[in-house]
Amino acid sequence: MTIFYLVQHAEKERQLGDPGLTILGRQQAARTAKHLHDKGIGALISSPLRRAHETAEFIAAACGLAVREDTRLRERMNWNDEEPIEEFLADWAATVQDRDYVPRSGDSSRQAGDRVLACLTDLAGEPGPVAVVTHGGVTVDLLRTLLGDDALAEDLLYGGIPTCAITTLDGRAVVEIAVQAHLL
Repeated sequence: MTIFYLVQHAEKERQLGDPGLTILGRQQAARTAKHLHDKGIGALISSPLRRAHETAEFIAAACGLAVREDTRLRERMNWNDEEPIEEFLADWAATVQDRDYVPRSGDSSRQAGDRVLACLTDLAGEPGPVAVVTHGGVTVDLLRTLLGDDALAEDLLYGGIPTCAITTLDGRAVVEIAVQAHLL
């Protein structure tokens, strides 16, 4: 089985669209990269969104790997200036409550979980452990797909995965969820 380290991107700037990392986010990404260097990462895949790609660049430098992007790792929804924040947040909450609810802009929780699972299935033949830099919402969506809704704590369902937390999978088996010990 392939070991996957799903990395939630580091802290992002508070802005619309496709924000980059904050100063703290760059520090988090550097600590995460140092931690993953010791895991013998063989491949590195990232969401194409800037905050994830910037996090992946730190891991790439530490592990001597190139960053490959896969659009299936993008977030379920991404807020932009085309909709008021209240509408975005209402749609986000609806996708948490109903896995099949399709928001105005984005995917349902079920669609997002299925696309991340398809990505991981395609990556199963990669050499060594695989680092996958993605987003908190789709990581929760994947966990809901693998474990079921009742297996996750409310704070993860509604609050998402904390920045730079690592969720470890052995194939489709969940080993650890949202570990941040490497940031201490």
